[in-house]
Amino acid sequence: MVTVIQAYRFALDPTAGQRTALRSHCGAQRYAFNWGLARVKANLDQRAAEASYGILSGELTPPVSWSAFSLRADWNQAKAAAAPWWGENSKEEAYASGLANLAAALTNWHDSRRGRRRDPAVRFPGFKGRRAGSSCRFTTGSYGVTGDRRHVKLPRIGAVRTHESTRKLSRHLERGTARIRSATVSHRSGRWFCSFSVEITRTEPTPRRPDGAVGVDLGVTSLAVLSTGLVVPNPRHLSVSLRALRRLQRQAARRIGPDRRTGHQPSNRWRKTRAKIARLHAGIAHSRRDGLHKITTGLVREFGTIVLEDLTVSGMLRNRRLARHIADVGMRELRRQTSYKSAWGGSRLVVADRWFPSSKTCSDCGAVKAKLSLRVRVHDCDECGFVLDRDLNAARNLVALVSEAAGSTSAASCAGTRNKPDGNPRQTHATWAAGTAAGRPGRGRANAAPRGDGYRAQRPDVAHASGNGRWKLVVEDAAGS
Repeated sequence: MVTVIQAYRFALDPTAGQRTALRSHCGAQRYAFNWGLARVKANLDQRAAEASYGILSGELTPPVSWSAFSLRADWNQAKAAAAPWWGENSKEEAYASGLANLAAALTNWHDSRRGRRRDPAVRFPGFKGRRAGSSCRFTTGSYGVTGDRRHVKLPRIGAVRTHESTRKLSRHLERGTARIRSATVSHRSGRWFCSFSVEITRTEPTPRRPDGAVGVDLGVTSLAVLSTGLVVPNPRHLSVSLRALRRLQRQAARRIGPDRRTGHQPSNRWRKTRAKIARLHAGIAHSRRDGLHKITTGLVREFGTIVLEDLTVSGMLRNRRLARHIADVGMRELRRQTSYKSAWGGSRLVVADRWFPSSKTCSDCGAVKAKLSLRVRVHDCDECGFVLDRDLNAARNLVALVSEAAGSTSAASCAGTRNKPDGNPRQTHATWAAGTAAGRPGRGRANAAPRGDGYRAQRPDVAHASGNGRWKLVVEDAAGS
């Protein structure tokens, strides 16, 4: 039993009047965001211009506070003149949520400039247009699900029919094991959705094999290959729909689209075609997400320990020949789902180091190949003659890391011998797998020491397990450590 923050998302079937009210609330949030951003930006530009003339910092125009409380207080003073129609929407949430989003965006930008964020640099927020995804968040007022389990309640909008039943959330609310924290309505791909942020107490079943471990090797030919020998085929959702997508995109190119330079409005036929493209993209994304949920749920409920690789998906997408196929798999999403589901179910997630040579290592003797081209799909060990599918061999090496981290022996650490390097030995050297006999580490980039240790060592929420001090594991248990 664990208490977590979980989202419940329901598709809506609003009436014509309710669609108008939803668009009005989302537009009000966007207007408040742009109003606050224009005010802050004008103040920053004014101070920068005064500083360029040599005015001392103490004599500059006073800065404008961009905290959510200050922005909301300023909005209440100016809303009568800035937006005389403000009373048409929810007086509290429609505008407060936009200002809260602006305060968070400005804070992230400021922290990024000061070096307080380890994430990639955050740019200064820009103004939101109507083409951006419309959304509005409600944290106060009357909102939630109705007793008939087919409607959701929203402030000033009323009961909106849902496309599906809300019984899963309603049962938790009736038992008292869930509490709704906020509701967010959004418009995506031609449909309206309502997402509830719920604090819920979940009781997940223990894994059927709590002492069992499985290594999962992700790929493009097959979505996943398990160390048990099970192969999960790649459904290739985008590739299957690519023909229909190209046909619709060619159709949209023949229509009259918008022109920002001349202000020309698009034709209705162009709008209809673009709506079809958006629905097709949404169907592909939903099918991919549904398949990943089924795979990750099955892994968590079956095994007590799951071993994954720390893949650099952004770097893999730089391969222009495989980028579309890699993006169609959803490798990062699979790891994200496995991470939080393993915490819910009490299982353990082990993430192998990014530079661990899982494919090059022989799962029988532990020898590591100097080079292994991507087109070679069968691992043929030059020392012991062991022949195995490349992906299955990598999955077995991954699951062997669990016992090595615990201080025991495994198949990957049994009497390996040095492999002979291919090509120029001055450029690339073969190495030993983790746990094998002492040997000089290779000089090649693929066999170098892990580069991410410095960053991971700074993370207090992630524990590190080391087999022999060379390759490291990131272990995430149910407590998140």
